[in-house]
This record gives sequence, C-alpha cells and structure tokens, in this order.
Amino acid sequence: MTLARPAVGAPPLADSIARIDSLQDRTRLRFGAQDGWITCADMLADQAKLIQWVDRTGISLLNDYGHAPRRTATAYVMAWYLSVPAFAAGMLFHHERRVPSLRPHHLAFRLGSPRPDPVGTSLLSSRFTCLPSDPAAGAVDADVVPDERTLAAVLRGRFAAHAARFVTVFGPIGRIDRRTLWGAATDALDNALLLAGRAHGAEQAGVMDATLVFPAVFPPFTTASTVRPNAAGTGWIRRKESCCYHYLLPAGQGPCDTCPRVLPKQFAK
Repeated sequence: MTLARPAVGAPPLADSIARIDSLQDRTRLRFGAQDGWITCADMLADQAKLIQWVDRTGISLLNDYGHAPRRTATAYVMAWYLSVPAFAAGMLFHHERRVPSLRPHHLAFRLGSPRPDPVGTSLLSSRFTCLPSDPAAGAVDADVVPDERTLAAVLRGRFAAHAARFVTVFGPIGRIDRRTLWGAATDALDNALLLAGRAHGAEQAGVMDATLVFPAVFPPFTTASTVRPNAAGTGWIRRKESCCYHYLLPAGQGPCDTCPRVLPKQFAK
C-alpha cells in the first residue's frame, strides 16, 4: 500500500494519519477537509440523514439477501457510525500513542455505494494528546499526559462523549434502548484496538491495548474488554455486547461467531 504523504509543514497529526493509513486497508484515513464527505456533527444534526442512511442500508441488504428487516439495517448503521470515531482513534492510540479530538465537528466520513458503509474517515482538528516521550510533545497542537494509563482514560472519555451524542440522537430513530447502544459503543472501541494490533501482525499487542483501555467496566460502557483467546487456539476473539441481527436474514449465514446469542455469558467474565 502506498503511503499517503502529508504536505510539507503539515501538523504532527497529519503525519500520524499518513503512517497509520498505510498499515491497513479497511478504510481510507485522511487528515483535513475532503470534498463530498459529511461531518459527524452534520449527520447527527439532521435525523433525516440518519433515516436515509438506514433506508439505503435496507436497500443494500435487500439486493444482497432478498430480505431486509428494519432491525438489521438499523443495527448495521449503529455499528458503522460508531466505527468512524472508534477505528481512527484506536489506530492512532495503538500505533502512535496519540489521541485526537473526537468531537463530532472534528470528524468527517464518506459512505460507499451501493453498500453504504463508511469507506473513509478524516480528522479535521490538528490537536492531540500524547505522552512525554512523543517526538512532537512540544508542538503547539499537543497536550501531554504523564503515562499510558492516563492516555487510555483520555481516549475512553473522548470516545464516550462522542458516543453519548450518537446514543441521544439515534436511539429514538432506531428504537434502540440505551443499553444496546452503549453495548455497541463498547464493541466499537474494544474491537478497534484489537484490529489495530492485527493491522501490522501484532494481534496480542492490540489485545493488551484493549485491556489497557477497558481493564474494568467504566459506565456507560457495558463491560471490560471481552477479548479472549480463541477456543480453537488460532488467535483472539471477543464476545460482542450488541447484535447486528444478521441472523434475521434468511439468505445470510446465521449468527456471527462473536454474537452474544452464540457465545456463553461467562466468556465475558
């Protein structure tokens, strides 16, 4: 994958984004405004946009599976939206030990077509929090915290603040209870850290970061990290706190292997 090089004189966070974008192919990671992308703030400010997103997802599911339960389309959008701040922040935390601003007006994303999942995320603010050892710790855009545990708390807090706004706006639209929405938020960040480790072949390092960010339950998040060794002995797996309702699709492949309906509750303990 070609490294996306920031412009000369770009802020330190732009350098970080260029580096982490080159490590993965799940989505495009960018810095700065992008033509045709929507900010999270604009999406959350207009319920019609969220409803349209659910409608587009329903059409995509209908085309793929011949059936499109509204509950499934809604759950897909729930997970997709939360992955926008979670994945970018998880990658930056794991690979750069930097935590960006996750305010809704500081994030933008682009939806794919015909499947309307997020295919690009852009950070719009140059401010970040880092450790004293960060080479850019003295930069004007940097806020420094003393240790990794504190940095993990900053990540958790910033993601929680963004997720809280989504929970408030999307709950009535999707008719989803708060426990499920916060379960999905927990899933998004816990999984993002695991994926960040996998991105460069160090899955266990991602597991350690998931445990660093979620060593215990921090309400309104619903659980400590549920990442555990796969029973097959081939890597790691996590038990989801929320459901995508993929099993409702008659032409689908049944429940996901991380579904809370499949994995026993004691898995998360």
